[in-house]
Amino acid sequence: MLEKPAGRYTGYTAYDYLEPGVDYRQFRYAKQLGRVAPYAGLELSDAEKERTTRLLSDETVISLHEHVQVFPEDMGELREHIRQGREPTGYLGLAHSGMTAVFDNGMDGTCCISSDAGWKYQDVIHDLGVRMADIAHQDFVIKGETLADIEYARETGRIAHIFALEASTMIENEVDRLDVLYGIGVRQMGIAYSEANTLGSGLKERGDGGLTYFGERAVERMNKLGIAIDVSHSGDRTSLDVIKHSRLPVFITHAGARAVWPTNRMKPDDVIKACAERGGVIGIEAAPHTTLSPDHPHHSLESVMDHFEYCVDLVGIEHVSFGPDTLFGDHVGLHDAFAANLSIAQAHSHIDHPRVEYVDGVENPAEAFFNIIGWLVKHGYSDDEIRLVVGQNTLRVLKEVWVS
Repeated sequence: MLEKPAGRYTGYTAYDYLEPGVDYRQFRYAKQLGRVAPYAGLELSDAEKERTTRLLSDETVISLHEHVQVFPEDMGELREHIRQGREPTGYLGLAHSGMTAVFDNGMDGTCCISSDAGWKYQDVIHDLGVRMADIAHQDFVIKGETLADIEYARETGRIAHIFALEASTMIENEVDRLDVLYGIGVRQMGIAYSEANTLGSGLKERGDGGLTYFGERAVERMNKLGIAIDVSHSGDRTSLDVIKHSRLPVFITHAGARAVWPTNRMKPDDVIKACAERGGVIGIEAAPHTTLSPDHPHHSLESVMDHFEYCVDLVGIEHVSFGPDTLFGDHVGLHDAFAANLSIAQAHSHIDHPRVEYVDGVENPAEAFFNIIGWLVKHGYSDDEIRLVVGQNTLRVLKEVWVS
């Protein structure tokens, strides 16, 4: 991560405009910096470190998928924390991240304000609205809705925070809800999470019926609105149907290659190729126990980059990016607490592998891109190639998909 925070950051903490203990319940939160030991697996020379820092600071760096909230230090308090409907954004960690823009996917699957099952429309609207109200009270992280917002963030040393949702489950059978979500700032949406919904099948289902007729209507509406579509958690047939039916490129915002690690959570070659052939991009995932590899089954940056290199060889560097899927706090603890909601067992197919406490080198949003860029520098990638995978590939798709 950057040693010094971004110059625009003034020290703002989430909900500083409110009174803790009066307006909301305060929890003890995880550290945004230094929660785990620094990554020791990447030894950069002074010249390589300088080049890494320059690229991170000067280029447009976009994460296709993160959760930039801060979680309680005691994950036993997680449900109480979520139920009050006030997730805190990790401004300090973001100030050290070097990112220009970040797609923040909230916690819609675990947003249990009114129901422990998650995915409820009223809960998602509440979660989005409260987060947006907090962002509006400071001037470092800005609400990102257009390409101009991303460019403004790059020029002024800010971060464009782009709201996204991992599935469209909360729209139920109401296609106009997509307009509402777009109107309040959502610019990227998944089709289905692990479980099937009215649009199509998720990756955990025994059978995949593909995109439904209602799903086709939803895809068409997303195209018209300018909502980028994500198929990371959709089933294989549903993913292929979405890619075919969408008249615009589609993202796989956070996944890896099933040919490298054979679980449902990873994408097969035909889906990755179809996405690329229609102009789309796959963002490489780094959430705990996802992008493992036979060479690096102990999940770390090295495992993640095994998937990156496989995808580059498969579809070309112009169609690969990063969606590390990190957060501030105990990500493994989150998965343990919400294993049923997130269909962890079904998605990971019970393949034996070493269990880690965190993904070494890609543990949180503050460190992810310094280490990713450092790895690329260390392994001989050119500045132009690095620019593509950390931002320009994503921008190319957004220029086609977004309306402005």
